[in-house]
Amino acid sequence: MSDFHSTRRLPPYVFEQVNKLKAKARAAGADIIDLGMGNPDLAAPKHVLEKLVETVGKPRTDRYSASKGIPGLRRAQAGYYARRFGVKLNPETQVVATLGSKEGFANMAQAITAPGDVVLTPNPSYPIHAFGFLMAGGVVRSVPAEPGPEYFAALERAIQHSIPKPIAVVVCYPSNPTAMVASLDFYKDLVVFAKKHEIFILSDLAYGEVYFDGEPPPSVLQAPGAFDVAVEFTSMSKTFSMAGWRMGFAVGNERLLAALARVKSYLDYGAYTPIQVAAAAALNGPEDCIHEMRATYKRRRDVMVESFAAAGWQIDSPRASMFAWTPVPEKFRHLGSLEFSKLLIEKADVAVAPGIGFGEHGDDYVRLALVENEQRIRQAARGVRRFFETADETLHNVVKLKTA
Repeated sequence: MSDFHSTRRLPPYVFEQVNKLKAKARAAGADIIDLGMGNPDLAAPKHVLEKLVETVGKPRTDRYSASKGIPGLRRAQAGYYARRFGVKLNPETQVVATLGSKEGFANMAQAITAPGDVVLTPNPSYPIHAFGFLMAGGVVRSVPAEPGPEYFAALERAIQHSIPKPIAVVVCYPSNPTAMVASLDFYKDLVVFAKKHEIFILSDLAYGEVYFDGEPPPSVLQAPGAFDVAVEFTSMSKTFSMAGWRMGFAVGNERLLAALARVKSYLDYGAYTPIQVAAAAALNGPEDCIHEMRATYKRRRDVMVESFAAAGWQIDSPRASMFAWTPVPEKFRHLGSLEFSKLLIEKADVAVAPGIGFGEHGDDYVRLALVENEQRIRQAARGVRRFFETADETLHNVVKLKTA
């Protein structure tokens, strides 16, 4: 049987090849240090766990919940935006709770995309930014991931040469996977551009609280006029180490959020109510846990940059996010990021995310996640050093296999 229409539009999942090799190595007894998936290893805050336990198992909270989020949770998110960004939100019309930011993006795509609609997405970027729209029948056109001078020139070209005209542009800063950060001036220019060309802005701010140096990353909604064109997605996953809880938000433009809420009302009953209550406690509660999370990832970042440099692999120090985005070493670049990632598992007992999984413009890079403690990161660096010491022999064997 041929593939169904939606699955035909999805390429093979690159990360699955790495995952299979990782599982095979572990089954054979290898101690694989997994820097591949951005899956937080830190515990959720104690006061959040206590609120969850307090709320679970009561008839009222075990019933169906509210698809767009219980009122207290939407008020808590509005309060967070007021404190953090100085942005005022109406919790009734400008806040929708989602099952994580990933689900929010996918359902927004379902809500606003007609067959053939064009959406501008960064390349490289987190897969759902493009494939959410592809599954909804849309067409994706790539624009640069870096918020630099070339960005707006590329947007102008995309507007001029796309038929039909794009309906939206996706941005993600701090970026997954590149860790790049955008300024408020960038967002101001983007809002002006979006209003001029009558397109929407969909901003992914999932890593907005994971920053290490300088000013906190801004929200697109801080830019004048942003509410006319923009919706922003955030997540509890990284800020509060609640990835498995699947709790996120979409905030901003009322028209877009009404469409999202309508689609969600047909698809789900919202997150489990105790999870929503606990999420509200997280947003309303003390911020010590956020500072501790940030300090932990900063220590890991510094150890990774230092220890990998000593192993012979220079890694640029990320300003934000829980990832380092680094070029494949020159000696291995001709292999591509996927084959290099496979070699790291086989020869160094280290798993990373191949850059090709984030778009073709990522193939010269790999992504390393700060999801292991400092001791394990140093152990990973030692494995990389041993692998590099035998690199010539390894590459010779790879060439022999390809030409056999």
